Formats: sequence, C-alpha cells, structure tokens
Amino acid sequence: MTMKASTRQVNGVAVVDMSGRITLGEGSVVLRETVRDLITKGEKKILLNLGNVTYIDSSGIGELVSAFTTLRNQGGELKLLNLTKKVHDLLQITKLYTVFDVKDDEAAAIASFKK
Repeated sequence: MTMKASTRQVNGVAVVDMSGRITLGEGSVVLRETVRDLITKGEKKILLNLGNVTYIDSSGIGELVSAFTTLRNQGGELKLLNLTKKVHDLLQITKLYTVFDVKDDEAAAIASFKK
C-alpha cells in the first residue's frame, strides 16, 4: 500500500492527512518531505492526522521523532491526531506517547496550538 499525504489549512494549522504505511523507504520519505516542505514554507503548527495509517515501523517512528525535533527547534509544534490502536500501542511501548501531544478530536487539536 503506498503512502499518501495531503495537506490542508485549518485556522493557521497545517493538517496533514496521511494514509498507508510509514515504513523504511517510500513511507518515511513521504513523511519527511511533506514536513520539510511545510517547514520551508514557514509553517510552525503541524497536525499529523494518522487515522488512516495502518502500520509504522522503527524507521517511521524515527521520522516522526525527527519531524517533531526539527519543528520544536524552530519554535514550532507538531501534534498527532486520530491514532489507530496499533500506532497508539506502538507509541506506548516506545514511551513516545509522553513525548508527542496526541489528540482524538481535530477541532480540539487545532484549538490546542498556541496562538
């Protein structure tokens, strides 16, 4: 299954709807390039909607952490939305659930970004 990412703007927040598998190779490259493009365009608030992501491997986890760190270092915020049970469990096991700000509701997630 190919990885897809589409970006939309909601109240000054870049919402990236992702679907597929974030794995070594194409999946992590799509994630990396999507986030890099947004940062290059000056986006500081990025919300990754992972509701249609079926699987993430260690490479995908690395990309999420890398995107989070890059954005944080530039004064921005990266949040996660709509985790599937599999992805949620993976973040719990890796203890990254405490690092990422994870939301279940898009409106609440968008409202949670600093003005």
